[in-house]
Amino acid sequence: MIILAGLGNPGAQYQKNRHNIGFMAVDAIQRRHGFSPWAKKFKAEISEGTLGGEKVMLIKPQTFMNLSGESVGEAMRFYKLSPEDIVAIYDELDLMPGKARIKTGGGHGGHNGIKSLDAHCGLNYRRLRLGIGHPGDKSKVHNHVLGDFAKSDAEWLEPLLEALAENADMLVRSEDSQLMNKLALATGGKGEDEKPAKAPKAAKPAQSHIHQARNFAQPKKLPEKGPMAEMLKKMFGPKGD
Repeated sequence: MIILAGLGNPGAQYQKNRHNIGFMAVDAIQRRHGFSPWAKKFKAEISEGTLGGEKVMLIKPQTFMNLSGESVGEAMRFYKLSPEDIVAIYDELDLMPGKARIKTGGGHGGHNGIKSLDAHCGLNYRRLRLGIGHPGDKSKVHNHVLGDFAKSDAEWLEPLLEALAENADMLVRSEDSQLMNKLALATGGKGEDEKPAKAPKAAKPAQSHIHQARNFAQPKKLPEKGPMAEMLKKMFGPKGD
């Protein structure tokens, strides 16, 4: 079994918060793939189904964000799973809105939900980070993450969640680079494997006026025989000849 754990805070007042994008992601997967209705278990709401031929449990901890690990850890131990069987989906301040990144292990980056998962589940679980952007001022972070998404955010949020739900089987099969491509393309970015076009070769720098003049001033070899040679000899030859 694979556990897809969306992180967020329970309650209607937090439902549209940026901090709840993990909940939104697993909700989208649950709707798209006909998973079972949400049920209460492991201090969480859970829903079960299959993706890519694998049995999958979606989980939304109801413990509040900073205790998320209690719920996910309880489910992990109940099913005798390891951290490698868990994917956490959550908000990331240090990614631009709509950007996504995935990795196994790593630091918590100050995210309280991830701190809790680290403590209760170990470190080697996969982490799908969904960018919500940074407000630019540390003092504004709290209100930013616990603030609702703006109406304009729907331009990238809805395509991101839809693409994630549509390609959730890639998440289960650990086809991470392919999934990142799908999410990037859905939100108007370039695929991860796309290489930028080669920059055109720089034009040969133009010669300065002085350099051009010097080249122009360099004498060409004069003819030594013939009518032209005789004429030049008369014009430029030594006086007295």
